[in-house]
Amino acid sequence: MAIDYLPGETKTVLPPSNELAALLYDLHRQACFGWRITLLPLLEGYWQRCAPDRRTPFWLRRLKRLRQQGEPVPLRLAPLHMDVHVGNLVHGPHSVRLIDWEYAGDGDIALELAAVWMDNDAQRRALVEDYARCSSIAPAQLWRQVRRWRPWVLMLMAGWYECRWQQTGEQQFITLANEVWRQLQTEG
Repeated sequence: MAIDYLPGETKTVLPPSNELAALLYDLHRQACFGWRITLLPLLEGYWQRCAPDRRTPFWLRRLKRLRQQGEPVPLRLAPLHMDVHVGNLVHGPHSVRLIDWEYAGDGDIALELAAVWMDNDAQRRALVEDYARCSSIAPAQLWRQVRRWRPWVLMLMAGWYECRWQQTGEQQFITLANEVWRQLQTEG
């Protein structure tokens, strides 16, 4: 593994949506990595590896529903980072750079936008609007595709938190998992 030092700092908030959209658009214009991100095997693996008493009927129903629907057909296939959050952005003197490429692979640009760790839908909507401007995609079309991916991303997050709790026993992970489960239940 080669690691370069990036001078800069991590901040406690995401950059403005137009800056983040430009960063992601630049990434998505690069050549594909050559391996596809498929979420269903990850979701099923999380189900199998989590604590048996955490495997709820709700979780199983949601997993079956996603399996039956199948992943959305990609709007645009591109290289994705898949772990964009404040801790993985280094603000340097001239630009913002992404670090921690553990989950990277090729996938739908809308999947990436659906997976960015944001506080609310208003922030996500602003990011989608700015990204649509950069990429010459109709904003409504891109937003619909992001919304198609959101249940997949939420299930991915919940499953990851469940497995991390199983591995570490750290309460923060089960708290985060419970928050995502509540969000999934309110979205129907």
